[in-house]
Amino acid sequence: MNFKALYPVLQSYTYLNTAYSGILSKPLLDWRNNHDQDFLKRGSTFRLQQQEVMQETRQNLARLFRAKASNTFLVPNFSFGFNTFLNGLEGPQRFLLLQEDYPSVNYPVQSRGYECDYVAVDHQLEENLIANIKSFKPSVLALSLVQYISGIKIDFESIKKIKSMFPDLLIVADGTQFCGTAEFNFEASGLDVLISSGYKWMLGGFGNGFVFIKDKINELLYTKAQSANMPTEPFLLNRGILSLYFEPGHQDTLSFGSLNHSILFLEKTGLSFIENQISQLSKKARKAFTERGLLDLAVTQRKSHSSIFNLSISATVAEKLQEANILFSARGNGSRVSFHFYNTEEDLNHLLEVIDKNS
Repeated sequence: MNFKALYPVLQSYTYLNTAYSGILSKPLLDWRNNHDQDFLKRGSTFRLQQQEVMQETRQNLARLFRAKASNTFLVPNFSFGFNTFLNGLEGPQRFLLLQEDYPSVNYPVQSRGYECDYVAVDHQLEENLIANIKSFKPSVLALSLVQYISGIKIDFESIKKIKSMFPDLLIVADGTQFCGTAEFNFEASGLDVLISSGYKWMLGGFGNGFVFIKDKINELLYTKAQSANMPTEPFLLNRGILSLYFEPGHQDTLSFGSLNHSILFLEKTGLSFIENQISQLSKKARKAFTERGLLDLAVTQRKSHSSIFNLSISATVAEKLQEANILFSARGNGSRVSFHFYNTEEDLNHLLEVIDKNS
């Protein structure tokens, strides 16, 4: 399937940078234009349907990822959601983190002074996690499902195993580099909390994200506030404690409406189709990169991988990629490329041709 008509940027670039930012489709642009035209013409009456838009977005998110709509919260981004979660934890906590995980995961934990230990991200990541949990005995495991530098993806069956082995361990995940790439059942996963931004693989534009929480976690957050008096203003009635904290103040119908539009598109396209497209192309890319010695051993020695790859190429080759209109990002000590469902084998071949010609 050719997606260039839907995503005009694909006509100008070989876009291998979804791990940095998703792209805008023409239908979503049309929706956003209509949204602002409606605001222009109607003023304050435009906001009367705000809660309907938000509730529809929550319900569609919950359906897409098999979570509970009542435990789904709309946030501006992962960082806001995770900091709000951390602020709701009470009492001393011991955090297990991953080395060199996304700063928005590790820094908020470190800066609050929690006792922390760190797990090496290599080909034995899952084994490392279990060993460290046994020795460090953390109360919370916080990690990104896909590592933003290397693209190493946690094995979800191992997460379930960890949860069964350590049922009292609170497992919190950043899904920003995962959500939108594959089918996922939150309620059946070993995760207690999943937080994600919507601007990357979800293709929802900027300023939106979401939080999924399991039922039992509701009782663990903001426990002191749960015994305090609730607001009595009519527009705040029927709002729970977590809603008041995760969704304070006004919410942007443009941002969350954009996310909702993209959710419906992902559903129509089919997450199973998207997962298969990404998987097939990523396997070919991994094989080609491995043959050229461009990947770290931690990646090549694992059974499976995401569609994010950090390539060990020279600055000269990286410059040639830019000249060839290939969009990617510098991350860590390499150049990061990433493949979504709209990428093709032709994109991969173009990348390889430039690398081979200039290496």
